[in-house]
Amino acid sequence: MTVPLRILVYSSNAHTREEVTSAIGRRPNPALPEFEYLQVATEPMVVHYLDAGGIDLAILDGEASPAGGMGVAKQLKDEIENCPPLVVLTGRPDDRWLADWSGAEAAVSHPLDPFVLTAAVTALLGN
Repeated sequence: MTVPLRILVYSSNAHTREEVTSAIGRRPNPALPEFEYLQVATEPMVVHYLDAGGIDLAILDGEASPAGGMGVAKQLKDEIENCPPLVVLTGRPDDRWLADWSGAEAAVSHPLDPFVLTAAVTALLGN
């Protein structure tokens, strides 16, 4: 039995967290283990779980409040040694430059396209 990959999904909006996990699913790529999701609604919990380790990838909602995902991504990349890959959800495609500034390895814009989001996540985990 393979150990599942742990994916942290951060958004202050429960609907957005559900949308992300539903879009990707539990086994989006047969070459990868099953995904196990950890949904969090606050920035302190994101830092707690990533600092503790054991997270393979984090998806951060740039539209979350009061702490947006791009600022959280920048903090994680600056402060957490061996930070896992980060995917930032942006409000619009033109916000890609902010995602680059944050250090995130990928950016996907709202409205979420399940195929684009899944491709970004599986590409980062397939390395």
